Amino acid sequence: MKNLNRIHLSGLRAVEAVARLGSVKAAAAELGVTVGAVSQQVQKTEAQLGVQLFERQNRLLLPTAHILAMQPHLTAAMTSLSTAVATTQRGREDALTISVAPVFAGKWLVWHLKNFGKAHPGIRVRVEATIDLVDPDISDVDLCIRVGRGPYPGLNAEKLLNQRVFPVCSPALAEKIRKPEDIGTLPIIRDPGQMFSWKTWLDLFGLDDSILQDGPTFSDGSLCLDAAIAGQGIFLAWETLAVYAVKSGQVVAPFPERPATGMAYWLIGGRNAPKTKAKQAFGDWLRDELQSSIGRAKGADAVAN
Repeated sequence: MKNLNRIHLSGLRAVEAVARLGSVKAAAAELGVTVGAVSQQVQKTEAQLGVQLFERQNRLLLPTAHILAMQPHLTAAMTSLSTAVATTQRGREDALTISVAPVFAGKWLVWHLKNFGKAHPGIRVRVEATIDLVDPDISDVDLCIRVGRGPYPGLNAEKLLNQRVFPVCSPALAEKIRKPEDIGTLPIIRDPGQMFSWKTWLDLFGLDDSILQDGPTFSDGSLCLDAAIAGQGIFLAWETLAVYAVKSGQVVAPFPERPATGMAYWLIGGRNAPKTKAKQAFGDWLRDELQSSIGRAKGADAVAN
């Protein structure tokens, strides 16, 4: 391995990330450094190797034959290094790393995590807010919370809670709603990235989504909820997103019906990762905390089931 003496590992990491992700910007985001720092590392590595790894065209870095040949080996090596580092954290009973989608983290988890801390003061929790794919068997992530249809082959996946949806709006707009058809008179707040549609809710009443009006669009569920709080329209929310806003009176749910979308919240762990008391404690707490915090509006379960 003497040929590695003249090459810096940080440079190889930068080169591998750019080649795998396809851009300097994406590599910088993953590595947690600036775009300029990645570019400098790539240039230094090229100089150390004595070959050109990327062709520069405007602001793009296009892979040459050299990096195309190197990249599979670099990625395999970086994966092995990541796994080696992760093994030092596996089996710990005093720390957990949880991967969770940003919306769930911001609108539900951060408001309830203190309850886990009170029940288990000896366990420190680190939250990674991301929707990126994570393999708990080879990363330093102990558990993932994801929304999907399942199953998740090759992983240990426990279904926690069905995802259910319902319209929410500001108290002022709620005064204009007496029956489901009245939703067609209000602006509709939309999130184009949602994995379900208004049809899920409208079908309960024999209504078609053609009744829906135009309204503001946001690429994030949290922003959509904030827009509903601000009175900009009505939004088809889900329970973990809107539960606090409803309980606090920031928004109103004009109807009790909460149909299931067919998706659910899942707690996912590695099949080959060690089982620990810390993981078990978090899973038990999460299951109970979700059920107790969400609750069910009168008639919701009957409709959803």
